[in-house]
Amino acid sequence: MLPDTRRPFASLSEREILSLAVAAEEEDGRIYSEFATRLADTYPGSAALFEGMAAEEDEHRRRLLDLYVERFGTHLVPIRRENVKGFIARKPLWLMKSLTLEAVRQQVWEMEEGSYRFYMEAAKQTTDAGIRKLLGDLAMQERKHADAADRIDAEALGAEGRELEKGENHRQFVLTYVQPGLAGLMDGSVSTLAPVFAAAFATGDTHQTFLVGLAAAIGAGISMGFTEAASDDGKLTGRGSPVKRGLAAGIMTAIGGLGHALPYLIADFWTATSVAIVIVLIELWAIAFIQNRYMQTPFWRAVMQVVLGGSLVFAAGILIGNA
Repeated sequence: MLPDTRRPFASLSEREILSLAVAAEEEDGRIYSEFATRLADTYPGSAALFEGMAAEEDEHRRRLLDLYVERFGTHLVPIRRENVKGFIARKPLWLMKSLTLEAVRQQVWEMEEGSYRFYMEAAKQTTDAGIRKLLGDLAMQERKHADAADRIDAEALGAEGRELEKGENHRQFVLTYVQPGLAGLMDGSVSTLAPVFAAAFATGDTHQTFLVGLAAAIGAGISMGFTEAASDDGKLTGRGSPVKRGLAAGIMTAIGGLGHALPYLIADFWTATSVAIVIVLIELWAIAFIQNRYMQTPFWRAVMQVVLGGSLVFAAGILIGNA
């Protein structure tokens, strides 16, 4: 509900674009160095690859700085990606307790695809020939880096691993559909628990409970869909069409809420409530499975987060309904 104070990307000047690019390359270089450090013991081949990528990002930063100093002097504009609309807000690397190879592949691809799109869009709104040339050259180099996601520790994976390795289409599917869809399913399944079961135990009327659940699910779906679609246009992040992401988030939010509302079409209160509770358990376990399968969250940690949180919301709804 707070106003969005970030700058539209189209409003950035050439000086601000170059400053932003310098900050982005510095951050990406640090991330690759951290990947190398944390994977060195288990995947030395990947660690060496990341050290090389960190060095390349540092070279990009140097080229950008040289051009910036030549055009605008030595003072950089203090602007970062989080200050501009359209960039993905990533979880800080130091908060990730576990770091699987598949999670690294996904993040590398997202980073490099985002960098490529950033440089392409930046080149379109610059008029200085030298700046435009450098941005275009860096875009092509970042595009090649995205292929590194498919090279990460291929030797360690072996022939079978290479056959099973996810390609670009899979990663784009995760980015466009799975991530917003999972957020929607979690929001719809958990946030509507309290109003549905509060209404059920407060009224004892299955029809009224169904109407409350239907309204909560549809309302949450519409809200979540518009929120996701408005979060960014996908041009800088490569997350895909905002319409597709919005539909994925909105539909999955509505499905998550409707799952435990539909049983209240059954006339008998306790039968309907028993079925709804079973469906809630299935929803929460499904969320944990998707987090483990696509987001590389350890399964039992996902279970603890989702099931425990959902149970607390469920209990809150029953307590309120019986008040």
